[in-house]
Amino acid sequence: MGEKLRSSKEEVEKAMARTGRFKKVNDKLHIKEVIVGDGEARDRYVLAKNPKEEKRDHEKREEIISELSELKEILSSLNQEEKNHTKKMCDLRSNSRYGRYLRQLKDGTLKIDKGQIREDARYDGKYLIKTSDDTLDPEDVALGYKQLVDIEDAFRTIKSELEIRPMYHRREDRIRAHVKLCWLALMLVRIIENETAQSWRKVQRKLSRLRVGEFIFNSGRVKIVSDPNPHQLEILNALGIKGPPKYLDMAPDY
Repeated sequence: MGEKLRSSKEEVEKAMARTGRFKKVNDKLHIKEVIVGDGEARDRYVLAKNPKEEKRDHEKREEIISELSELKEILSSLNQEEKNHTKKMCDLRSNSRYGRYLRQLKDGTLKIDKGQIREDARYDGKYLIKTSDDTLDPEDVALGYKQLVDIEDAFRTIKSELEIRPMYHRREDRIRAHVKLCWLALMLVRIIENETAQSWRKVQRKLSRLRVGEFIFNSGRVKIVSDPNPHQLEILNALGIKGPPKYLDMAPDY
């Protein structure tokens, strides 16, 4: 089972605090086994880390801190304006993007919370797994848990994006056909994700920016496809798919 890293549980804090090197399983998974406690009361954990997610989390936080640094003048003016309380202070403090990294001093002034920045850096790209099975290799624990997450994600995809429900069929053969089509669609989604190393939502969003324009002249009409951008070409090349033709349709006006 997965453990929440920010749960404030003593066992989780001890597991996170243990030193040791991570073992590389693949480019997206590094693991470290951690034992907390002794004897029958001991708990076995596997701390997993995704280096790409770690980098992404770090860059995202650095971007927020950079924006906050640029807001120093605004913070300074707010602090000078009124030390106890202002509506602008409350708005900034409760902001979903910036509020986490701001702290309010006893005199009411706002400061960048460097302690929170250091605390969040501990969790970059990491997740913690707890297991009661001592026979499993740490690598199998991490891969098994990741597979479970993928399965749960697959169910969410089928229910939401592929819309397996509501079902407007009554005959059994049609219901079976509907489910099989959704399953085939899910398989295609997973193939696309594995080949492109991107989520289906990202692929869908990037490819949806391809546009078809219809131009009408006195002599006829023509449909022209926009040129694929580098991100779209990268996806198409990874999937071994040729880009759409420049001209989809031309019809002279007789």
